[in-house]
Amino acid sequence: MHTTNYRDTLITPSPDSPVSQGTIPEKPGTIATVQHGLLAEPYAMTSDDLLYETHRARGGVKSRDDFFAKPQACLRASPLVKQFGWGVHHDGEGRIALLDPQSTDYRRLLDDDAVKKAPGMRSKR
Repeated sequence: MHTTNYRDTLITPSPDSPVSQGTIPEKPGTIATVQHGLLAEPYAMTSDDLLYETHRARGGVKSRDDFFAKPQACLRASPLVKQFGWGVHHDGEGRIALLDPQSTDYRRLLDDDAVKKAPGMRSKR
């Protein structure tokens, strides 16, 4: 089974994100809106949990094992990171939280050498 979980890692917004702060997605039913809603409680789920629950919320019927039988894109490719300017922190247990790059928590993690940093994927090559 493949996994998308990181530990002690901060995914920073994509370098070509069109916004400089976390923006709430508004279009109902999109991946970004579903993911944002599922992440309302910080550090309640892992990246794998989020991706599977997003799949289910959007009408997916595969079991969790079937869903992860093939590799899935990690949260570096999430529209929350690429288009809506959010950072994603994975704690030591792999649980995740959305962070606005303008927040003190985000800046503290960005300055912490013990936390790995990974940029969000670019929208354009």
